[in-house]
Amino acid sequence: MKISELSTASGVAVPTIKYYLREGLLPAGERSSANQASYGEGHLQRLRLIRALLDTGGLPVATAREVLAAIDNPDLPLTWIFGVAQRAISDAGLYAPIAEPTSGLAKVDAFLEHSGWHVSPENPGRFGAARVIDSYEASGHPELAEIWDDYAAGSELIAQADLAMVGRNAEVESMSETVVVGTVLGDAMLSSLRRMAQEHFSSLLFPDPSERSAS
Repeated sequence: MKISELSTASGVAVPTIKYYLREGLLPAGERSSANQASYGEGHLQRLRLIRALLDTGGLPVATAREVLAAIDNPDLPLTWIFGVAQRAISDAGLYAPIAEPTSGLAKVDAFLEHSGWHVSPENPGRFGAARVIDSYEASGHPELAEIWDDYAAGSELIAQADLAMVGRNAEVESMSETVVVGTVLGDAMLSSLRRMAQEHFSSLLFPDPSERSAS
């Protein structure tokens, strides 16, 4: 299909498609002449993936390029691709490495040793969790750390569901794409589900007095 047809099929404007081509997000089409190229279903699927990463996932273009390059590399192990996807959605402030020991970092490492989780020292989640615990304590709410075990148990179930879904794809390329999309968009899904669940259970545990009297 021509670029105009690709635009119509994808809903992405032609100038935007050309921008993605220049930035290396979208592979070049097959040249049919000096000024003409043809595009296939692979380009259409790639455009949908790009839009998901940029729009829903909120990734900057440069980060999306790195993530897509990982998907395109058949030699990268899935554990590496998980790391690329995690770093892509890890805010530099919250998840940046911690140079000096902190109370939060000590508690995270104690949990990892006790739980037996295989987590590398450079995992951004290790630093993020440590900063959250330190912030709990600094804000005068150390009791919030008491739900750590419940959060961890829920995270295990989520991680197992993530890996089960990845394992359903027989081809390495499909597995890599599932890892990236599931990790990047999965964070948005979890946040959305948490917001709905909080409203649901708060209405049950702490009902509005006006609603209670009306009923």
